[in-house]
Amino acid sequence: MQNSSEIITSRQNQYVSLAASLLDRKRRRSEGLFRFDGVKLYCEAILRGVRPEFLLVDAAQADAVDAKARSLYGFGLDAASCRILQLSHDLFGKISDENAPEGMICVAKYIDKFHKIATINSSTEELNALADPAAGKILLCESLRDPGNVGTVIRTAYAFGIDWLVLSNDCADLYNPKTLRGAMGTLFSQKILLVDDLAAAVQLLQSKGRKIYAAALDEQARQLGSFAFGKGDCAVIGNEGHGLSEQVIRACCENVYIPMAGDAESLNASVAAAVLMWEMCRS
Repeated sequence: MQNSSEIITSRQNQYVSLAASLLDRKRRRSEGLFRFDGVKLYCEAILRGVRPEFLLVDAAQADAVDAKARSLYGFGLDAASCRILQLSHDLFGKISDENAPEGMICVAKYIDKFHKIATINSSTEELNALADPAAGKILLCESLRDPGNVGTVIRTAYAFGIDWLVLSNDCADLYNPKTLRGAMGTLFSQKILLVDDLAAAVQLLQSKGRKIYAAALDEQARQLGSFAFGKGDCAVIGNEGHGLSEQVIRACCENVYIPMAGDAESLNASVAAAVLMWEMCRS
């Protein structure tokens, strides 16, 4: 463990400055790095093979942080095998993104092993691979802007055994701290493909034999539960406020809706996604 004995008090320190800047999406993308705060996410990252570039630890909580990790997961901060820097309590509080800071911040590289980007017009290799039903279950999402919803969808997809999430690239950033907290560590393992044209992605997948159902209500929409999803069938969920775009709806084979009691108009996007995923898995 490369543990710095010096307690850093200046925000101008290169590691402190970098970690603080990673709360900004543009900086994350330019650096190819992201940060996540807290003991549980650190431990989940280590378990799932994500190795931090460096750790920042509140000097006043360093022993407690190490003890908590060992108590919960059986290993401590030395499992990261990276540089560990101790910050003064005041400085740590200023750069923490948590309401009740646990005393550690991890910085790691983007997870290229699981999170990929496909440009439909120039490269369809990844989507062609997913078009085969043998590639497993897929949920598609269009324009989910709330990072908490995206994190919850990731967590639910992983729990239900959804093999791939296909997201339009205007969804909330995967490495937004709120996405990371919502995913509860599953972001480190869930396979995700970002696409620049979701309607084109739907058309390509269907041209190879998959059926993709749009979560959208119209007179011809089929009630969820009145039919069984077949092998290779997928569903696509839309934006929290506006639902799916007309382009994506037209690209899908059929519309489906989730029956609701009373005069309820809609479900939260992540809840609707969970219902659809459950139905896909149950079938």
